[in-house]
Amino acid sequence: MKKIQMVDLKGQYEEIKELVNTSVIDVIQSTAFINGPEVHSFQKHLENYLSVKHVIPCANGTDALQIAMMGLGLKPGDEVITADFTFAATVEVIALLQLTPVLVDVEPDTFNIDVAAIKKAITPKTKAIVPVHLFGQCANMDAIMEIAEAHNLFVIEDNAQAIGATYTSTDGTKTKAGTIGHVASTSFFPSKSKNLGCYGDGGAIFTNDDDLAHTIRGVVNHGMYQRYHHDVVGVNSRLDSIQAAVLNAKLPHLDNYCNKRREAANKYDEAFKGQEHIIVPFRDGSDDNHVFHQYTLRIVGADRDALAQHLNDKGIPHGVYYPIPLHNQKAYQDSRYNEADFPVTNQLVKQVISLPMHTELDDEQIEYIATTIIKFVNG
Repeated sequence: MKKIQMVDLKGQYEEIKELVNTSVIDVIQSTAFINGPEVHSFQKHLENYLSVKHVIPCANGTDALQIAMMGLGLKPGDEVITADFTFAATVEVIALLQLTPVLVDVEPDTFNIDVAAIKKAITPKTKAIVPVHLFGQCANMDAIMEIAEAHNLFVIEDNAQAIGATYTSTDGTKTKAGTIGHVASTSFFPSKSKNLGCYGDGGAIFTNDDDLAHTIRGVVNHGMYQRYHHDVVGVNSRLDSIQAAVLNAKLPHLDNYCNKRREAANKYDEAFKGQEHIIVPFRDGSDDNHVFHQYTLRIVGADRDALAQHLNDKGIPHGVYYPIPLHNQKAYQDSRYNEADFPVTNQLVKQVISLPMHTELDDEQIEYIATTIIKFVNG
């Protein structure tokens, strides 16, 4: 059996290396390193893939989320509701902009933001909701958009983990994740199992709003639409051409990458069937709603941390996403929060463990991983 990787970037590269190598060399020879033809090409290709009017590439996923909020004109003190169980970048940018983060609990099955908790958290100061499509599965966007419309709120989709996922509305309409809210952000960070990752940092913002797109295009480039004319307060956040070349090579394979992850997830599911100490990932709605950025188990009635150590001993990589709720992180603690408001998050941080999930997983590896876990939790 070949060595198990949490993310097999090298194996994925081998499949497309000729195109990647040629594209990268072309960029180097052109010396168009910033905002070159590859960046504009990738922007158009991604717009077509997502069926969205505007893709604005930027330097990374955290910048993308911050720039989306800047583009909406949110003001210091405005409240922004988001999930307690997610990576810190989501709340980090809210705090950086001197907005007020309002953390709420998540659903126990999907791990996505709880709609009832959103409703409870809305105040006259609330201006936006940031649903995170966690681990590759879309949040309940029908309900979230309905709440937003009723209260005149912006919806900013954090799509860093779910590019390629398709959300099916209650009326049967299918829409790509990241194109439903007023604006969305994504990350092309290469590791952490990103379904579409570059070979460095990268990110993008999506929107169907022409005016918002225009504002954001200025924000990403020092507030300039014309050289040395600074019309809005901006930042320096641009996707470089080499990363765009890599993404252009990978984008045509994205659906195949997602399908391979679903196949691996199905095999994990089958291997863990009937195990009382193991809860496999819940699939909400149609199969294409989940692209398995992570394959995350819940370990119940057994010691998750001891299992993690056992996997280390057996050479099986894994991750605990996330070990500490955001409301308990030193940087984001606030007297407004009550532990009783986060029962699901407080439980999940003790139970979750993510297994290797990528396009190069084979049956022998999945069987070894599953058998190792089953033997341990059953003592």
